[in-house]
Amino acid sequence: MSEKTKPNLNWAELEFGYIKTDFNIRYHYKNGAWSQGELAKEETVNLHIAAQCLHYAQAAFEGLKAFETKDKRIVVFRPDQNAKRMQTTCERLFIPDISEEMFLDAVQKVVKANEHFVPPYGTGASLYIRPFVVGTGVRVGVGPADEYDFIVFVTPVGPYYKGGFKSVEALVVEKFDRAAPLGVGHIKAGGNYAAGLSGDQYGKSKGFPVVLYLDSKEHKYIDEFGTSNFISIKGDTYLTPKSDSILASITNDSLGIIAVDMGLKYERRPVLITELDGLDEVGAVGTAAIITPISKIHHGDKVYVFGDGENPGQNLTKLYSSLRGIQYGECEDKHNWLMEIK
Repeated sequence: MSEKTKPNLNWAELEFGYIKTDFNIRYHYKNGAWSQGELAKEETVNLHIAAQCLHYAQAAFEGLKAFETKDKRIVVFRPDQNAKRMQTTCERLFIPDISEEMFLDAVQKVVKANEHFVPPYGTGASLYIRPFVVGTGVRVGVGPADEYDFIVFVTPVGPYYKGGFKSVEALVVEKFDRAAPLGVGHIKAGGNYAAGLSGDQYGKSKGFPVVLYLDSKEHKYIDEFGTSNFISIKGDTYLTPKSDSILASITNDSLGIIAVDMGLKYERRPVLITELDGLDEVGAVGTAAIITPISKIHHGDKVYVFGDGENPGQNLTKLYSSLRGIQYGECEDKHNWLMEIK
């Protein structure tokens, strides 16, 4: 642990927002190579008005978390998977490769430099880690940039939804599509989230904090929620949709493994919207909230109800508790998912 004193924050009441920390880490790509990472205190980025990312959206990001465990270690959950996903994103957006070694080294260094900002164990908070890469080279014509910045910053956060692990209702949005077939829905491109704002805000205007998208080709199959994968429990099976447009969720992958450990069957396949009728439990899953239980899904005049229609189901509750238990060092990390910060 750092010798620095933890800041005077109300850790248990933190929102999911930005709080200034001491350092971020920065790498610059030029002439075909990445620089050595340098810790920086500056919170802003100086961009040329013709920087490629400002015009053609050559930008990508990741999101992961660090935790203080029950035995006072600082750990990061499955950062190697975030590194691999960022490599997939960079390849698709024609951004120079960020090696897994470089990614993990950046995470180690920036968390270590800010470890006094890791919320204390027992507060329910964590240190959110945001790696991102943007094309900074000067360019007016369409094409890949010749210079890039890879930056990782951190900030202590509370639960994504203020109520924590509580059920919410969702709305199926067919007025907008989340991603095009053979497009970039499977990667963490910044532009995906800008394109999703209209659908998300439409849902919020109708009183729904979460929206569900269908496949953009036929509007027959479940795609994913606005910023989260779709998971469900059907009898003794953990069921999640399969599609080339769905983001590869590290949380979904982890929960699927835990589900098998619990004795559930695992199934990943295309899921028709009409199959909602036969599901026992439904959740929206991702790094920020882990699982947001869905009590009801509204689709036109139809309302699908899961469980008792109000409270999280027993399987989602167990999955949520198990994953959090691993992250906070309360449960055995038998799959070696935790990287310790040293």
